[in-house]
Formats: sequence, C-alpha cells, structure tokens
Amino acid sequence: MGAGLGVIVLVLGVCVGTLRAQVRVPATRERVVAPQTRVTVDGSEAMFTTMVALYAAGYEGDVSSDHWSAFRAQIRERARQQKGPAVQALREFYTRHQLRDSTAMLSQYVWFGLVAGRAPRFDPLLSREQLPPEVLALEGFNEILSAYYKEQNIGALWREVQPVYDREIERLHDPVTQVIFVATTYLRELVDPADNRSFTIIVEPLVGRVTNVRNYVDHYAIILSGEDEVPVDVVRHAYLHFLLDPLPLKYSHVVILKIPLFEAGAKAPRLAEDLKDDYFAWFSECTVRAVEMKLKKLSPGQRDETLDRNDADGYVAVRSIFRELTNYEHAEPSMKFYFPDLVRAIDLKVEQPRVASIKFAEEPDERQASKLSSEEITRRSKLAPTTVPNDQDAIAALTEGERRLAEKNPRAAEISFKHVLEKYPDQIRAWYGLGMVAVLDHDAVRAKEVFGRLTAGEHAALADPMVMAWSHVYLARILEDEGQLDRAKAEYQAVMTVQGAPSQAQQAAQKGLGDLDLRKTTDRP
Repeated sequence: MGAGLGVIVLVLGVCVGTLRAQVRVPATRERVVAPQTRVTVDGSEAMFTTMVALYAAGYEGDVSSDHWSAFRAQIRERARQQKGPAVQALREFYTRHQLRDSTAMLSQYVWFGLVAGRAPRFDPLLSREQLPPEVLALEGFNEILSAYYKEQNIGALWREVQPVYDREIERLHDPVTQVIFVATTYLRELVDPADNRSFTIIVEPLVGRVTNVRNYVDHYAIILSGEDEVPVDVVRHAYLHFLLDPLPLKYSHVVILKIPLFEAGAKAPRLAEDLKDDYFAWFSECTVRAVEMKLKKLSPGQRDETLDRNDADGYVAVRSIFRELTNYEHAEPSMKFYFPDLVRAIDLKVEQPRVASIKFAEEPDERQASKLSSEEITRRSKLAPTTVPNDQDAIAALTEGERRLAEKNPRAAEISFKHVLEKYPDQIRAWYGLGMVAVLDHDAVRAKEVFGRLTAGEHAALADPMVMAWSHVYLARILEDEGQLDRAKAEYQAVMTVQGAPSQAQQAAQKGLGDLDLRKTTDRP
C-alpha cells in the first residue's frame, strides 16, 4: 500500500441539514452533541466485518505488517487462522472476484461496507439503482458475509475491540468538531429538519494507510484509519463539498453562463481527468477551494502562491470566487441563498482575457503526485444539463422567483415566473415554479394541472431530471390526497425511472410508496 494519511473519503452526494457531531465516550458510552451539525463520528460493524472478512479471505496475506498498527496486524493474523464452511465460501468468492490492483480490490469492499445495512444480514441500504457499480460487481457478497459473521461470531469480536475504536473516536472529536463548526459558521448554514442527508466519519483502523476520495449521489462519509495525526485538511475539504455541492445544480441556470472559464481550464494537463467533462463538478471544486483559502487565513504570500497554483492546474475560477467571497462576508444571507449573486458577480469580460493568458503547468506537481499515489479519486455527481435560456433577464427572474418561493411568498414568486413565461411560454423551470406556487396556495387543481403538464405530453420536462422527478412526486401526493392510490403509486414509481433524478426526490418517492403500502394494509377489512 502507498504511504499517506489513513483516510478513505466517500462522497455519495448533496443539500444541507441539521448537523450533529456525535462521539462515543468509552467510560459512559454516551454521545457528545455539538449544536448546529449533523456529523457523526463512529465505528461501523458492517465495515469492520467486511475488513475482517477480507483478511480471512487472503487480502494482503503476503504483505509485511512491519509498519502496520499492532491492532491491524493482530486482526489479520486472527482472521487468517479462521476455518469453517463459511470461511471457505468467503475465500472462493474472493478468489473469483479478485482484481490485480490491491487498491482497487480494497476500494470495492470499502464501497460495500459503506452501503451495507445492519448485521447479520448486511442488506444494502440503497436501492439497486442507487448502488455504486463496485458494489454491483460484488453481487451476492452480503449473503456470504452474513454466513461468515454468524459462523465466526464476529459480533462478539466487534464488541471485544470497542475500546480501540472508542479511543480513536474520542481523540477525533475536538479537532473534527472545530472544522465542522468553522465551515458551518462561515457559510451561515441553517438547520433544515426535513433534510435527511448526513456526513459520517467512520473510524476503521483495518483499512490501513490508503486514501480514497469519492462522490456518489447524496451520501457523504469519511473513513479514518486512526492513530495518525487528524487529517484536518481532508475533513474540511470533504465537508465543504457536502455543504457546497448542491448549489451549482440548484442554480444551474446562473452557473451555466460562466462555462467559458471551464472550457479554458479543462485544457490544463494537471486538471483532474474526471473534472474535464463535468462542468458543474469543476465549478463546485473551484468554490470549495476558494472557501478553503478563506478558512485557512493564509498570509498574502501563501494566498498568491495558492491562487497561482490553482490557475496553473486549471481551477481558473478559484481566483474570482475567492475575490467575490469578500462581498459575501459583508452580506447577510447564507451561502445557500447568496450563491447566485456570487456567481453573477464573476465578470467574464475581465476573467476570459486573464484566463487566456495563463500558461498551464505541464510537468506533474510532485506534491500532488505524492498525495495521489495513495489516493483514489472517484466522482459520480455529474449534474443534469440546464434547460434555461441564455438570457440574463430570464435568469434573474427565475432566480428571484426561487428566492421568493424559499421565503414562502407565492404572489411575488408568481410574478417572476410569469415574467419569464411571457417571453418563453414553454420554459420548464418557470412552469415548475408556478406549480410550487400552487402548492403554497393549497390549490390542488392548479398544481395537478401544472405537474401533469411537466410529466407527460409534448411539454414534459424530459431535459430536466430535477423538474421531472419532483413533478411526479407532487402529482403523486395530490392523487394520494384524492384517494387515487393506484395512480399515486404509479407516479411515485415513475420517479425511480428518471435518469439523473435527485436522490431527495427518490427518497420522497420511496417514502410515499411505503406510506401507500401502510395505508392499503390499514384500509383492508
């Protein structure tokens, strides 16, 4: 394995909520709660079982443990000595699915551990459509792992090793809480009780010193191997993505106008390959880097060096975002509402000539190369193309309408959306806005008409997954209220077929289907 911080970062997604930092304390087993966060620091029995099973199957069986922690070396040796039918089945499964690259092999099973449900079944927490391809490649592993867990009494082993995890969890609590508090305060993040997203920090010494940074759907987690210095920069970077990633999609009609900067930056040899064809992920990365610079409180010399390096590496929007953050700091709204103003303030007439004059670095960055030698980066958060016209007046009206909806001011929102429709009669986001106005007005007839238009027929929002998915959800809710349960079920199910649908919409649909099943069961004589 490569050297580096003992961190595995899973970013399974995006939109912010109530954040709670929770830590298990060895003496009392109570959890310490820090206000204004929903960040959990804990161990995971599913991850632990997966890692023990890997060692039992032969993973890294020929690797010297000289530089391993004593705990990791002991668990590997203990696992290698295990015998039984379930162990044999586990080893056969591992052999059939073995990859040449040990890091890629670990990556698959880490994914599994992150999405696996409770012991002893370990059924995935996500639907099949939401599962990462790495987990789909291990189909049937949860049954193998379940049999192994029972045969080898891994539950007792998990309880036995709790003091090791408790010590690391307690050690991480203060520095992690400080990182979360500073980032949340700077972005003025507001508590949203309806938001089910969470940011989980899992302590797992058995993963060793390898770093994987990932982004998938709407679930964020970091796995820390412990024992090393707390990787504050890694935690901050991942948490800022958790807070900021939703914004380019939410305001895609504003962000899309700055795409000439991306088209220039994408030519940089050092730019991460997975960002070269994903504009919105690139813009999110630039925003995160700019905010990081603010939070680190760099000296003028460090600031200039960092901005120059970002330019040279292709992250050419960092400089302008960093500059506009000064105005944000003197404003009142949270970043969730200020973001479109920040983006609009980027002056392409100034930035395009500047970016055109940048000489991108050709040679590899030794510091970055060293970091990536032990780090696998995978982002799967590609955002849907916008259906908004390249018209500043229309974009401003849409943004104003969305802001008024957030303020629960349907009359002002309606004026803005109708202003757009006067010029663009079929504009999808404006029609969706009117549907939301009808929802605020409790006008089921009008809402049903608008969402019906957006989900079927010649005006359906086929090019905008966000609008299509949520229109199905709201239409289903109206039909459910009317007692048309079969039609409501069909609308909820339709959400699952929308390619690129936001996970929040999918979760709402799954909850709706569950409520329908419960309602039908209750209604039966």
